[in-house]
Amino acid sequence: MGSSSGYDYSFKVLLIGDSGVGKSSLLVTFISNHVDELSPTIGIDFKIKFLTVAGKRLKLTIWDTAGQERFRTLTGSYYRGAQGIILVYDVTRRETFTNLSDEWAKELELYSTNQDCVKVLVGNKVDKPDRMVSREEGIALAQEYGCLFLECSAKTARNVEKCFEELALKILEVPSLLEEGSSVGKRNILKQKQENHATPSRGCCS
Repeated sequence: MGSSSGYDYSFKVLLIGDSGVGKSSLLVTFISNHVDELSPTIGIDFKIKFLTVAGKRLKLTIWDTAGQERFRTLTGSYYRGAQGIILVYDVTRRETFTNLSDEWAKELELYSTNQDCVKVLVGNKVDKPDRMVSREEGIALAQEYGCLFLECSAKTARNVEKCFEELALKILEVPSLLEEGSSVGKRNILKQKQENHATPSRGCCS
């Protein structure tokens, strides 16, 4: 899926939604293709994934935060500069779905510094039988907020990789976001060139 040796663009991606909807599990499944039972995230955690999409080498810095109210003081710096945002709900818990429009969408509008940021609405835990939110409801909410939409299962890895790849593809289509991500990528390439030139060559004396 790519390597850390160099990249064309660097993008900041956020995972938001209520506590317990599986944000951390989606992240771990995407990063390592493996998920264990995870304890709730305390504060903020982030992971980095290198991947190639549409022929471009990307560095995704993916931020995960706790959904509990007591950590809302972190929101300002958390949202700043994000090019992609994944809004997650649990299809077996209706309140996590309604909270997206009642709370999270409003918070996103308040704190996001990128008006062009790409959003994906994700219904997680579709492997469970006791569904409370229909796929049609998810599609309708995604259309209302101009989001991409996917249903996922962190447990079975269904659509997890597709979620992040489609988000990245959409970001690559937005010129303003591409310009931001490109400047970071160019700095990375320049730094590598400087490091390579600084490496002394071994030779014999004449």
